Amino acid sequence: MAEILFLVHRAPWPPDRGDRIRSWHMFEALAKLAPVHVAALADNAADAAIAREKMAPLCKTLAIEVREVSRPVALAGAVLRGEPVSNRLFRNAALAEHVGALLALRTVTHIVAFSGQMAQYLPADFAGRVLMDFVDVDSAKFATYAEQDKRQPLNWVHAREARKLGAFEAKVARTVDASLFVSEAEAALFRRQSGLGTDMVHAVENGIDTERFDPALALDEAGEGEGPLAVFTGQMDYRPNIDAVQWFVAEVLPIVRKAHPAARFAIVGRAPADEVRALAALPGVSVTGEVPDVRPWLAAADAVVAPLLLARGVQNKLLEAMAMARPVVASAAAATGIDATDGEHLLVADDPEAMAAAVVRLFDEPAAAAQMGRAARERMIARYGWDARLAPLAGLLGLAA
Repeated sequence: MAEILFLVHRAPWPPDRGDRIRSWHMFEALAKLAPVHVAALADNAADAAIAREKMAPLCKTLAIEVREVSRPVALAGAVLRGEPVSNRLFRNAALAEHVGALLALRTVTHIVAFSGQMAQYLPADFAGRVLMDFVDVDSAKFATYAEQDKRQPLNWVHAREARKLGAFEAKVARTVDASLFVSEAEAALFRRQSGLGTDMVHAVENGIDTERFDPALALDEAGEGEGPLAVFTGQMDYRPNIDAVQWFVAEVLPIVRKAHPAARFAIVGRAPADEVRALAALPGVSVTGEVPDVRPWLAAADAVVAPLLLARGVQNKLLEAMAMARPVVASAAAATGIDATDGEHLLVADDPEAMAAAVVRLFDEPAAAAQMGRAARERMIARYGWDARLAPLAGLLGLAA
């Protein structure tokens, strides 16, 4: 009888951020194929406790360990040993011991590892099929960081991580049965970097729960106040999200407020960094911190913005907003990987003037904005159901769905 080991860098519950949304739905899809053993890490004890309570009844076995390695310690260890910092950050002796003991029982027939940092837990002598879900090409992200930030020592750190992680990703991909990425663009990039073909590197896209993200649902009110509202959602200690809202507030919002002096911008998401909190002192800007439910904020938005300067894969924040029938303005980087048409399902703009003009257009033309939102939701329903997106897993694992 088949049994699956699911290695995941953050315990999937609750599915309230991009990586956990994908890993949770992947866990659900795997559990339909065979009993699942989950071995996961958590950022803190509270997250671990919440995940254990929800997931323990759903798993064959469950092990969650708390990550405790700081970035400076991880960097020092990685430099000394010539390895990626990302791997050191997610290395945990207790979890490795648990995985070794579980595999020694020889009941596990398949392994799925989620996020490249978990490849270090894969055994060298496993006889069954192994899938590696890299999600994004993380090495390319660090290469972009190095290109964008020439300050030392950050430039050196990012450039080194891009090299080390890129070599590690390619090495792992040559040892597993298949490598997965969240979009065809990411998969194609990895094929070019690794030299592997379409038989080894596959796109398995993200989906969206259109029943949960449904504008027809009765939701609590949010975003009360005078003036049109633009909303950004995301994990607000994540560097690309921090850079995005700082850029929007500095470069785009002042142009918007010339046309609409009462225009407001809400930054909605957990763990806002100090530089994000500081933005709340500026005219028209609010920073909510963690909210119990992002949907009321999406429902309240006259425009949802995704001004990401750096984005990899498919942005869940866009899928959620579009499923909620909200009109979206996104950078080209954020829109990459979304199967939608600029001008019909969303607006794509990159420079400050173009993005501000797109936001003002949505504020000025509410009927057209509402029609774009309806078209976006129809696109999400037709294209991005989770069952359809994750259906390839059964074939890739060689298991009947």
